[in-house]
Amino acid sequence: MIILEDKKMDSGWSAQLDLKFSNSNNRTLLDYRKHHGPLQVQKPFYPEQNGTCHVYILHPPGGVVGGDHLNISVNVNPKAHTLITTPAAGKFYRSSGAVARQEQSIKVEPQGIVEWFPSESIIFSGAKAQIKTKVELSRDSHFMGWEILCLGRPASNESFSDGELDQRFEVWREGKPLWIERLKLNGDDNALHANWGLQGFPVIGNMVCVTDKVGLVDALNKISSPTSEQELFSATQKDGIIICYFMGNSLERCRSYLIKVWKILRHEVIQCEAVEPRIWAT
Repeated sequence: MIILEDKKMDSGWSAQLDLKFSNSNNRTLLDYRKHHGPLQVQKPFYPEQNGTCHVYILHPPGGVVGGDHLNISVNVNPKAHTLITTPAAGKFYRSSGAVARQEQSIKVEPQGIVEWFPSESIIFSGAKAQIKTKVELSRDSHFMGWEILCLGRPASNESFSDGELDQRFEVWREGKPLWIERLKLNGDDNALHANWGLQGFPVIGNMVCVTDKVGLVDALNKISSPTSEQELFSATQKDGIIICYFMGNSLERCRSYLIKVWKILRHEVIQCEAVEPRIWAT
């Protein structure tokens, strides 16, 4: 079922995208999608023999401004398996006062699998951004996903010297929290440069994988290697969830680390070889 609507609010775009995935004869179908405002999806892709459904979420304006509110809802039915990504970075532009909001809600039914790999969010100096992702899992469902932030525009020598960022990433299982992280920054925060904070790094990436399987962290930490750029990477596991962090100066390096993590975890946790979405090669 496909339902299309458009809605423009005086204070900014209010956009909603609802997606539902179901398993049919060992193939995952995008059997429901509804949108209003500038959020859409391309047709589903099937690059894997196991019937995993790859979907690219599109935001045609390319940027989010003060007053915009983007809302994405993903529901995965039993035994369905989807990989969701985006073709380009999300940009949060300078705001004169209003807050730009982006919220993602992901619900996974028993034996369902979600792989959530959006492109990075670039937070311009002067932006006022709220980004929240909440994942709700059943006991034997699976989730792995990342979120990548770039504070300012390092390539243009623009730091995040002004503005506000409130980012939340939550993973729940059967109504109980597995992992809740909140990053709340202002442009003049000491945390941006302090040794106990971000140490001046503009690029931050984190990745989580829900699994009770142990013995994987050592292999993940071995992907770190010295480079000409200063960067930090670590992986840890606690209470049924693996958490990886990256801090550095390069979005490309961050993505490289997290893709290597994904390939290891995909093979070990859900017993599937990694097949990169074609859009990542463009």
